[in-house]
Amino acid sequence: MDLSQNRELEPFRRDVRHFFETEYPQDIRDLTAKGVSLSTADVRRSEMALGSKGWLATAWPKAFGGPGWSLEQQYIFDEELERAGIPTVTPMGVIYVGPILYTFGSPAQQERWLPGTRNGSLGWAQGYSEPESGSDLASLQFSAVRDGDTYVLNGTKIWTSAAQHADWIFLLARTSRGARKQEGISFICCEMDRPGVQLTPIISIDGKHALNSVTFDNVRVPADYLIGEEGKGWTYSQYLLGFERTSYARIGGKRKQLAHLRAIARAEPTGGNRRLIDDPAFRRKLGEAEMAVDGLEMTVMRVLSAVKDGGSPGKEASIIKILATETAQQITTLYLDAAGAHGQRAFPDSVSPDWLENASWAAPGVATYLGTRAQSIYGGTNEIQKNIIAKRVLNL
Repeated sequence: MDLSQNRELEPFRRDVRHFFETEYPQDIRDLTAKGVSLSTADVRRSEMALGSKGWLATAWPKAFGGPGWSLEQQYIFDEELERAGIPTVTPMGVIYVGPILYTFGSPAQQERWLPGTRNGSLGWAQGYSEPESGSDLASLQFSAVRDGDTYVLNGTKIWTSAAQHADWIFLLARTSRGARKQEGISFICCEMDRPGVQLTPIISIDGKHALNSVTFDNVRVPADYLIGEEGKGWTYSQYLLGFERTSYARIGGKRKQLAHLRAIARAEPTGGNRRLIDDPAFRRKLGEAEMAVDGLEMTVMRVLSAVKDGGSPGKEASIIKILATETAQQITTLYLDAAGAHGQRAFPDSVSPDWLENASWAAPGVATYLGTRAQSIYGGTNEIQKNIIAKRVLNL
């Protein structure tokens, strides 16, 4: 997949860029640029703006309401979204559970959940991790006991991203116990406001509320909230994780960060000694990060080129997950280096307003650094991904 040689895609790129610059809600774009956490209403408004254009579920097959874009078009759209500073689409709906629903769900379930997921009016959370089941997802203890035409849910899910914005949660639950830990796990949905569901915010080290703990105390859901077959949840989850791990790439956003860092490094603050770009060590690190993004982009293109007819990226997605998260950490470490370098400079007693405005990147830059420390843990730790690559990709 070589976008540089395909001039036929340029009109599409211009259309996407025009939409983000003129039709998309600019106040939300401004909030994102300032690093402000969006409210639930803003998240809905952002995603419904994309949904009304038919541009939210960009990778869905046309048969299920997707735009029918090629992989090249999907890639360009993601790149332009990141370049424009649009909030990242909440992946739990259109990227994670959507493909599960249209691949394994019944027609009734597809009719119930796909339209709202596709147009952005319905928010989802993912209930996978548990307090005692971190990377060993198969050891989960969350239970779903069949009682007539309902399931009774009990247990706690943790590190649940964006659950405070969600209407529904899809989760893995143990419905029986087999000889292998992976057996007896089922894929079930539940409303977030159903009696017995309690959400507790988790404030992370960057000061943001993106994570939650969600506890279920004898929560009853209809039996037809089970997706696919009982006991097949592990299989479905592995299909889903291919989409999740590929979604971490965010090439456009990483290139935007690198351009920002280069601009910071070239600036000369009032009272400063020399530009950061003139520091050989910083310049080398910046160049290495730019090469890492180039390598990540080529890897994403290779993996996506192998995906056919909306299928899952498969185990090769673990390669992207490792590269994407390590590259994100590599880039955001440069914000920390830049903030430290500015902090060491001697400034006059009266710091100019211009310099204060130019230095406004420091606090959000450090917060971004702190936030990306978690990237090598969530979605399956990078150590686990290396095991997957060794066993299932390289057959070692």
